[in-house]
Amino acid sequence: MSATQVPLRPLKAGSMFKLWLGIALLIAAAVALAWIGAGLMRGETTATGVMIRTIEAGKGDPIKANDGALVDYEGRLMDGTVFDSSKGRGPAGMIPGQVIPGFGEALQKMQEGGSYRIRIPAALAYGAAGAGDGKIPPNSDIEFDVTIKQVVRDAALMMPPPGAEPQGQAPQGDVPQPEQPGL
Repeated sequence: MSATQVPLRPLKAGSMFKLWLGIALLIAAAVALAWIGAGLMRGETTATGVMIRTIEAGKGDPIKANDGALVDYEGRLMDGTVFDSSKGRGPAGMIPGQVIPGFGEALQKMQEGGSYRIRIPAALAYGAAGAGDGKIPPNSDIEFDVTIKQVVRDAALMMPPPGAEPQGQAPQGDVPQPEQPGL
């Protein structure tokens, strides 16, 4: 035998199988970890077609139908055109039953402190009428980036019914006027 020849030891029976099995298990673990890690980015689609993706999870119970929420938001058409935003105005107060149906449905899946991206189909947005003096064309799907700043539990129950005078204030027509001397 010359110095350039190196004797190879034979592999033990089953060693190659164990090697390939180990590689397959590592690949499966990596795929599972990626799938779990991307879970929040996939989001969910409700039965009505509203898509909700959690960007940053909030804390506490989800918003309920009678709850109010202070919301920072930006609304866009699907081509990216911004049609409304709370930027520069501060958070807007919203109650799920007092906004377009798709937005109200999405609000009830959100938590205080969370950030979300939602896509609302036209039928649950502004439908065939469109809105915003033409800013939102008829039959347009719309998208919102939403951050829930604060949740006020049962806020809708604290509000007077439509058309009622707020409690503790006299109706405007009955406000006593101070007497003006000399008249």
